[in-house]
Amino acid sequence: MSQEAATQAAQPETLEFQSEARQLLQLMIHSIYSNKDIFLRELISNASDALDKLRLETYRDKDLEADTSDLHVELTLDKDARTLTVRDNGIGMSRDDVVNLIGTIAKSGTAEFLRKLKESQDGSSQDLIGQFGVGFYSSFMVADKVTLVTRKAGTADGVRWQSEGEGTYTIEPVADAPQGTAVTLHLKPADDEDHLFDYTSEWKVREIVKRYSDFITWPVRMAKQASPLEAAEEGAEEGSEERTEPEFETVNSRKALWARPSSEVSDEEYQEFYKHISHDWNNALETVRMQAEGTFEYQALLFIPSQAPMDLFMRDAKRGVQLYVKRVFIMDDCEALMPNYLRFIKGVVDAQDLSLNVSREILQQDRQIRAIRRRLEKKILSTIKTMMTEDAEKYATFWREFGRAVKEGLLDDPENRPAILDISSFASTHHAEKPTSLRDYVSRMKEGQEHIYYLTGESRTVIENSPHLEAFRAKGYEVLILTDPVDEMWVDGVGGFEEKSFQSVAKGEVDLGGDETSDEQKAEYEDLLKWMSATLTDSVKEVRLSSRLTTSPSCIVGDSGDMTPTLEKMYRAMGQEMPQIKRVLELNPEHALVSGLRKAFAENPADGSLAETAELLHGMALLAEGGELADPGRFLKLVADRAAKAL
Repeated sequence: MSQEAATQAAQPETLEFQSEARQLLQLMIHSIYSNKDIFLRELISNASDALDKLRLETYRDKDLEADTSDLHVELTLDKDARTLTVRDNGIGMSRDDVVNLIGTIAKSGTAEFLRKLKESQDGSSQDLIGQFGVGFYSSFMVADKVTLVTRKAGTADGVRWQSEGEGTYTIEPVADAPQGTAVTLHLKPADDEDHLFDYTSEWKVREIVKRYSDFITWPVRMAKQASPLEAAEEGAEEGSEERTEPEFETVNSRKALWARPSSEVSDEEYQEFYKHISHDWNNALETVRMQAEGTFEYQALLFIPSQAPMDLFMRDAKRGVQLYVKRVFIMDDCEALMPNYLRFIKGVVDAQDLSLNVSREILQQDRQIRAIRRRLEKKILSTIKTMMTEDAEKYATFWREFGRAVKEGLLDDPENRPAILDISSFASTHHAEKPTSLRDYVSRMKEGQEHIYYLTGESRTVIENSPHLEAFRAKGYEVLILTDPVDEMWVDGVGGFEEKSFQSVAKGEVDLGGDETSDEQKAEYEDLLKWMSATLTDSVKEVRLSSRLTTSPSCIVGDSGDMTPTLEKMYRAMGQEMPQIKRVLELNPEHALVSGLRKAFAENPADGSLAETAELLHGMALLAEGGELADPGRFLKLVADRAAKAL
C-alpha cells in the first residue's frame, strides 16, 4: 500500500446510524427514564460478556494469541475531564463488529421497542431497555459524547468509534489499542432535578456496582481516589520524577450465587442476578435452586420470569440456560439443557464433570446432559405445581404469560405429559373469567359422564356462540374453551386425563341422555335428509338430525378423525395445500325453519327454492362456527332475496 493510500485509510470515516438507531438515540438523549444509573450496569454486563467470550474462545482455539492472565473490568473516573471509562480486556471487536453491533440495531423487536417506549408515560418504561438488548445506547442518557476504543483478541489493529448521538459516528483505525474494549463517557453536567447524578463520584459508582454488578464473576476494579490530604501531598510532589500509579481495588464480591448456601443469599441478590443474565428489568416470578451430588454433580440456579419476552414465539429466538463447568463459562443459551416448551426459563447450570471443550453438537448426545435436563424439567414442573396449589395469584400470572408455550410440551414431551396436564389451566363454560384445572373439571363431572368435553375455536366469543354448545349448556355439562393454536394439535394426541378421554363437542354424534331423536321423527325426516344429502353433496358428507341443538337450526360437525376448520386454516396459512374435507350437516328438527322445510318438501319436492333453503341452512352453520363460505356473494344474494319476499 502506498503512503498516500495508508494515510487515507487512517483518516476517520463518518457513517450514519441506521434509521431506527437514530430514533433510539434521540429517545435516550432526551431520556424519559427516571433511573439513569442503569447505564453503568449495562456497560459492565457487556464487559463481563466480552470476558466470558474470550475465555470460551481460548478453549476453542488453542492458537489464539490473547492474554487471559488477568481478565477483569476496570472503571476509571476523571473529575477534571468529567469522564467515566469502562474498560475490559476481553474478546474485543473488529471494525465490522463495531459497525454491525453499534451502528445498527439488527433485532427484529426494535420497532416494537420504539413504539412501546413512546407510549410509556411513567417510570415503568425503564423496564424496556434491558428487554430489547439496547443497553449500550443508554450511555447517551448521561453522556453528550461516547468514545469506544477496541481491539479484537488475536488481531493487530484496533478501532476507535466516537459519536455525540446526533445521527452519525466516526470510526478510524488505532495502531496501539490494547486487547479488549474501553468505553469512555464524556459526562453531562449533574442535574438533580433530572435524576442525573455526578458519575465521577467514587461513592456513587461504588453504590451502582454494589447494587447491580456485585455478582459478576470477573473482578470489577476501580482506582482508589486520594483523600484531600493525600491529594495535597501529591500536589507538593508533582515536581519529582517519580509518579505513583493509581491503586486499584476490586469493588464487587464475585461470589457465584449458585455456589453459596441459600441461607446466605437474599431475594434481592437473586433478583439482581436474574436481571443480569436475562436483561429483563422485571423481577423474576420464581427462583428455583438445585444441587445434585453422586453420579452427576451439578448446581442449578433457575428463574421463571414474570413476563413473556416478545420473541417467545419467534422461530429464531435464542433459548436455553447458561452452562458453566466448575464456574468456568462454557456457553450461553444452552438448548440441550432445557426443552423448547420451557424456553422461557433463565438461569445457570454449573456441571462438575463435563469437558471444557464441549460443543453444542456433543452436548445433544451427552448422556450426563440428558440426565441433567430430565431432572431440571421435573424440578420446573413440580415448582409450577407447588405454585398452582399454594399461590394462586402467582400461578395465574405464570399461566397467562407462558401457558401457551407450556402446552407445546403435550406434543413434544410424552414422558412428562401427565405432569404437564396436571399444571395446565383452561377456560371453560364453568366460569366466565377464571380458568380451571383438569383435576377440578373432573371433580365437577356429572355422574356417568365419561368424557372431558371441549371445543376449539379462534376466540372465546366465537366458541360461546357456537351451536355445538347448546345442548351441553342446556343440560349443565361443562365444556373446555380452547383458543390457542397449539390446542388444535395436542387434544388429538393426548389420550385423556385421570382415565377420562377428551371429546370434542363438534365431532361425532353425542349422547347426553334422553334427547335421542325418536323413530317417528327419523321416519318423518328420512326423505328430506336423503334429498339434502344429494343436493349438498359437493359440500357435505351427510345430512342428519341433531341431538346437540336446542335453538339453532343447523350446525356442522366432523367425524372423530376429521381435521377441525381452524387447524385447516392454520395449515393453509402456512402454504400447505389441503384436500377438501367434507363434514356432516346436522339439523334441529324442533326449529321452525327445519320443520317448515320438511313440510314444504313433502308438499312439493320439485320446488326449486327448496335447494336455496338448503344452501342457507348450510351457510348459516358455517358462519356460526366461524367458518368461511365458498361463495359469500351468492349467500348474501339468497339472504337478501328471502328477506325481500318476507316483507
